[in-house]
Amino acid sequence: MNEALKEAHKAFDDDEVPVGAVVVCENRIIARGYNQTERLNDVTAHAEMIATTAAANNLNSKYLNECTIYVTLEPCVMCAGAIAWAQYGQLMFGAKDEQKGFTQMQGKVLHPKTKIASGILAEFSSELLVKFFEEKRKRNSN
Repeated sequence: MNEALKEAHKAFDDDEVPVGAVVVCENRIIARGYNQTERLNDVTAHAEMIATTAAANNLNSKYLNECTIYVTLEPCVMCAGAIAWAQYGQLMFGAKDEQKGFTQMQGKVLHPKTKIASGILAEFSSELLVKFFEEKRKRNSN
């Protein structure tokens, strides 16, 4: 999760919502991603989507069932759908997203075999998000 937090800091530095993701397979990082929706002018350019595409390209496979994705913030429904279609073996995330996180949806979103763990280094993810939005509000009020 520390590596995902490094990716989130890249997003923060680029004035993007600070979310980062890494994909691990056989104990090595095979893909990284951070939010780039502003830079790419693309609402789908979330950390998880970028990391998933990179991992699939790395392994030359659309299925990532031997992989674990680490994300600093609970994935949204779009990203959870991509995680489901990729059939990740595990999803590990930090902070909960009480507004747009996939766990807010009724029913199961992820692949039934995907194992989930949450709250991993959540305080660091939350602090970075709070700092980002506080600074954004300050800039917008001036």
